[in-house]
Amino acid sequence: MTNKVALITGATSGIGYATAFEFAKHGIHLILCGRRLERLETIQKDLSQLTDVHIINFDVRDKEATFKGIESLPEKFNKIDILINNAGNAHGLDPINEGSIDDWDAMMDINVKGLLYVSKAVIPGMTKRKSGHIINIGSSAGKEVYPKGNVYCGSKHAVLAITEGMRIDLNPYGIKVGAINPGLVETEFSKVRFKGDKIADSVYRGFKALQAEDVAEVIYFAVSRPPHVNIADVLMFCTAQANSTIVKKENN
Repeated sequence: MTNKVALITGATSGIGYATAFEFAKHGIHLILCGRRLERLETIQKDLSQLTDVHIINFDVRDKEATFKGIESLPEKFNKIDILINNAGNAHGLDPINEGSIDDWDAMMDINVKGLLYVSKAVIPGMTKRKSGHIINIGSSAGKEVYPKGNVYCGSKHAVLAITEGMRIDLNPYGIKVGAINPGLVETEFSKVRFKGDKIADSVYRGFKALQAEDVAEVIYFAVSRPPHVNIADVLMFCTAQANSTIVKKENN
């Protein structure tokens, strides 16, 4: 894996950051993308001690900025071997009749359209070289629908459908495509969803949720398999979680 080049979106926190660190430990060169430039610069400084790191500051919802950023890559980083489509979000937990259109737009724009924009910018290089590996970070919400999850679940079901479509269409080029679908992961995710700390802190209370590093290790496992092996789809939960609605919690 040493000297391969990986592009990771949403790299400033959570699964994206953990994956960047995991890849760096194995000598994979990194292109880290995110909206928060200060965080990107800090991560670049930290991980540059382990591998070569290039940062691009853009929001995946911005089609022009996405294409411009990826087109601007220096020669050392412009042959992308691995794409980790990690950028994503959840907003609100409302029944469909009370949902916010702004929340819906944010989820569809980032989780679906953003993934497509980045992929569209990267895939031509992979098809030209007839090699590459794409991992889309989905969710257990892409496997089942839970109460008040409506649009978020819809966006993650779309991620899985797009992943399957990619795998079919890119098969003639020898490009691997897979999805990693975690359940509850203790990151900033809930703070974004519930717009603050109070409710978010209670989400992970009473049980040991997956950590970002747990997911990163599975992502690295997937991309480090031999050329003839493709990990097409992974669903992962913490031990306490049985599905989207059943979580064994200890009494506080």
